[in-house]
Amino acid sequence: MAKTVIIQQHGGPEVLEFEDRPVGAPGPGEIRIRHMACGLNFIDCYQRSGLYPMQLPSALGMEAAGEIEAVGEGVTHLKPGDRAAYAAFPPGAYCEARVMPAAQACPLPDGISFEEGAAMMLKGLTVQYLFHRTTPLKRGDTVLFHAAAGGVGLIACQWARSEGITLIGTAGSDAKCALARDHGADHVINYQTEDFTTRVREITEGRGVDVVMDSIGADTFEASLDCLRPLGMMISFGNASGAVPPFSLAMLASRGSLQVTRPTLFTHTSNPEACQTMARHLFDKVTSGAVKLRIDQRFALDQVAEAHRSLEARATTGSTVLIP
Repeated sequence: MAKTVIIQQHGGPEVLEFEDRPVGAPGPGEIRIRHMACGLNFIDCYQRSGLYPMQLPSALGMEAAGEIEAVGEGVTHLKPGDRAAYAAFPPGAYCEARVMPAAQACPLPDGISFEEGAAMMLKGLTVQYLFHRTTPLKRGDTVLFHAAAGGVGLIACQWARSEGITLIGTAGSDAKCALARDHGADHVINYQTEDFTTRVREITEGRGVDVVMDSIGADTFEASLDCLRPLGMMISFGNASGAVPPFSLAMLASRGSLQVTRPTLFTHTSNPEACQTMARHLFDKVTSGAVKLRIDQRFALDQVAEAHRSLEARATTGSTVLIP
């Protein structure tokens, strides 16, 4: 039996419940993994709240790291005793142990801890596809990155620095701005005290940025379009402030033939070979020292509701892990 976090209805953190579930043996193409640490991400909150509706009841959690206990028929890239980490469907990572598909579980290098593995997979793979699989980016390009002091943001700041890309980061306090700058942001904007569109235009001498990477959503979408150069790319990859409302495509034409995309990590990682390649790229960034994982919050698994409240209140920095 394994303690598992489930929801039986959508709602606030109060709907999170615990259930002891049998784990069982892995079938063909599956693994059984015992978790040492689980990651916390906004997608978990979206699924819990119903912004991303789920078939209920459902387990929660998309990311974890641990030790492989058993593998099913046909699994060749992992074996019992291996260290592994993943960010993958189906939800269910908030647990002590589980059986799950093996394809998106990735061998974890010895130089990366279980906590780092749980803190880096969803966020780090997100940064990998933002910088390498969404729109062409090259050394010298300029990116506006919202929530630059969050878990994804701090990885993005370091990733941009390692690629020679200028990153302008926004955050909601001077302390968070300083954190983003310390991790490689070239410029920082406190959106509580400054108009970020005006500042971006000042920083770029009126040109605008090549790409906006925005996980905030409703609160920042339209103003972010005004930060782009003609033919620039708006990447909306999250909804921390709520979903982007419907808009007229004419907004893109009038601002200089802008481009907009709404990607998800799991489209990119649905191909197992692509997933493993992306993970190796991420692991290389970490083991080389180009990207250092910052884990600022740790909660016991039974404190998961408190962890969700902290994340939604934007009271966290860096990454958060749950310890089973």
